[in-house]
Amino acid sequence: MQTAEYEPSAQMKKRLVFGVLGPLVAGVTAIVIGLGNLMIVQHQHYSEMANRTHFTNKTITASRGTIYDAKGAPLAWSATVYKVYIDPSQFRKDMEAIGKIMDKRRAAIAAGEELPAGTIIKTSEELENEIVDVLSSKLKISQDAVLTAMEKDSQYVVLKTQVEKTVADELIEYFANLGMECVSTQQDSKRYYPQNELAAQVIGFTNGDGAGLYGLEKSYDDYLSGVNGRTTSAKDAQGNTMPYRYSTTYPAQDGASIYLTLDSTLQYCVEKNLQEMCEVNDVRNRATGILMNAKTGAVYAMGTYPSFDLNNPSVITDESVNAELQALPEEEYEEAYIAAREQQWKNKAISEVNVPGSVFKIFTASAAIEEKTVDWENYSYYCTGVYKVSEDFQPHCHQRGGHGYQNFQDIFVNSCNPAFIDIGLKLGAHKFCTYFDAFGLSDKTGIDLPGEVSSISNTEDTMGIANLAASSYGQSNVLTPIEIITGIAAAINGGYLVQPHVVDKIVSSDGNVIKTNDTNVKRQVISEETSAVMREILLGVVEDKQTSNAHIDGYKIGGKSGTGQKTVNGKVSEIYNVASYACFAPADDPEVVLLVIADEPMGKSYYGSHVAAPYASKIMEEALPYLGFYPEYTAEQIAKLNVTVPQFIDKEVSTATAVLEEEGLSYTIIGEGEIVTGQCPQTGASVSAGGTVVLYTEENYEPEQVEVPDLHGYTAEAANAALAELGLNHLTTGADPEASGTLVEEQSYEPGELVDPGTVITLTYLVNSQSG
Repeated sequence: MQTAEYEPSAQMKKRLVFGVLGPLVAGVTAIVIGLGNLMIVQHQHYSEMANRTHFTNKTITASRGTIYDAKGAPLAWSATVYKVYIDPSQFRKDMEAIGKIMDKRRAAIAAGEELPAGTIIKTSEELENEIVDVLSSKLKISQDAVLTAMEKDSQYVVLKTQVEKTVADELIEYFANLGMECVSTQQDSKRYYPQNELAAQVIGFTNGDGAGLYGLEKSYDDYLSGVNGRTTSAKDAQGNTMPYRYSTTYPAQDGASIYLTLDSTLQYCVEKNLQEMCEVNDVRNRATGILMNAKTGAVYAMGTYPSFDLNNPSVITDESVNAELQALPEEEYEEAYIAAREQQWKNKAISEVNVPGSVFKIFTASAAIEEKTVDWENYSYYCTGVYKVSEDFQPHCHQRGGHGYQNFQDIFVNSCNPAFIDIGLKLGAHKFCTYFDAFGLSDKTGIDLPGEVSSISNTEDTMGIANLAASSYGQSNVLTPIEIITGIAAAINGGYLVQPHVVDKIVSSDGNVIKTNDTNVKRQVISEETSAVMREILLGVVEDKQTSNAHIDGYKIGGKSGTGQKTVNGKVSEIYNVASYACFAPADDPEVVLLVIADEPMGKSYYGSHVAAPYASKIMEEALPYLGFYPEYTAEQIAKLNVTVPQFIDKEVSTATAVLEEEGLSYTIIGEGEIVTGQCPQTGASVSAGGTVVLYTEENYEPEQVEVPDLHGYTAEAANAALAELGLNHLTTGADPEASGTLVEEQSYEPGELVDPGTVITLTYLVNSQSG
């Protein structure tokens, strides 16, 4: 009997396809998706994992570029230090190997063997504790930081950067003696600032990783930092680095160096005078000074006092601030310390705004002359001592009784506020604001330093008559020092607003100049003719009132002082002021412009003419000849010049007296000898014209000393007479001793001090006048 052939139905075939092929297709699809995910989506992740497994990378730190001053003196440079790192996986291997060695040593001792003297036998725990202690103490990091690094699943963990060579060498020797390879060093660089506090707020500093944080170090970080290199080495199956032939090195590209317009000599000159000004006048809120080329905007010096040590930037250098911090409760100290630290890092010349005071009158006058809203040649104003702007605003002149009739030159010399209100109101809000903007006073100057802020000022829309009046003589608006000096430069250099800069050029590590900062003239604000008038007027200010300005014999200097009243709690303060002085030279063709500002002087005077002007004069007296501008004296000035005492020791008396007579100096001879054995004043000392030099002709002669008188409050004539009677010489500083009302303010030797005949007593004079 034949069996019927079995034929599966179509439905059974369909179930077979879905039951067998379905899971197969799904599995293949999942595999394809998984492979796609690995090859495309997670390609980078797994490539990096593979590279970490098969390759190791070590960074080659690029050497940071040097910062040089205008004469090529280094202000910031990098020295070789080391980065200390640990390989945690190698550390564990090393500890395992040493543990086995220690076990063998203990077994040997147990078997009665005698080991060599000095053989180390420690438990793994004891050795690890010792290693942690050594790394912690040598690197000055916490033990927790060391332990955390040891436990990481990595082959490269940095323990400390910028480690000195001696410390790095000690650690390498220590681990070599243990037979361990887990700790290594890598050459790095550390930033040094050889001038310490000089130009600190300008130069700035770097962080522990070498990146610029403040100042030029920050603004030019991209140029200075360079590009790090690396060495990529292959690893074997056990994770060990393979020989050098399996390594590829990508060398570092060292950073470029920058050359500044700042000159260290001029910078020091500005900073030392800022310090003296602050100490003498008890300046509470820091001081700043800027010395700049009036035509190019190149900054020769920019100082802030107090400064700080760039090599230890977190140390507060202001002793008074330190004392205040130490007196605080512990819970308040940290916040106050951080605020003080941030404050000392700020560059006052660009990062703080102040009331300009009467130096602003230069802008008001320039605009009015340019727009011809006043006829400066025929201008006349009668000052009664007050200007009634409105019932609510009636500002006084500093001379409460008024100046009476004044011409245009007089209102500058007298710094008459009511007269400048008159000029400002005639100019009008629209034109005032137009020139305010044109002089660059409403915008940042664009100086190549970080942290510059802009002025806070009234706009035309918000400027009422009271604001216009106050703004005209330098109140109401607040400006940065860099805005002020840049605007003043435009007023006296022919009318051109130039962008200030502190970097002259950038030079690559291979010596190629890759960038220069040339003169950038933004616009012409006033005409050459108006600028010439302003130079003439400001020269007249200094010449007409030499005692309260930066007058220097032999130089033509223009200038203007300022005293701005600060606003406290919405009211003009009678206590807190800003004293300033701006000047330029040569007055007929200005090359150098200077601004000195003292914020909150709390000494005997707060006027710019008393506080800032004397130090502006000292700076210019030193800076001008240094920059190649030499005095041209009148016959009258020559007769008053101080004389430098020559060397006479070992010379014949007849020769010495002949020289003294030629120099216009008197002399006294002590002894009967023919050869000079001693002299007073000493060689190189300065004495006033007509002074006396004492010549000794006997060996070991002991002169009979004289007592220095108290000359405080004396007129020049009375002081000179008193010193001459005692056989003492004198030098004068400060105000013109021949000016009316000038009295001795300070003397270089204390009253009652005993000195040799011929000793030079320096007398500082002060005029009791109040302006600007």
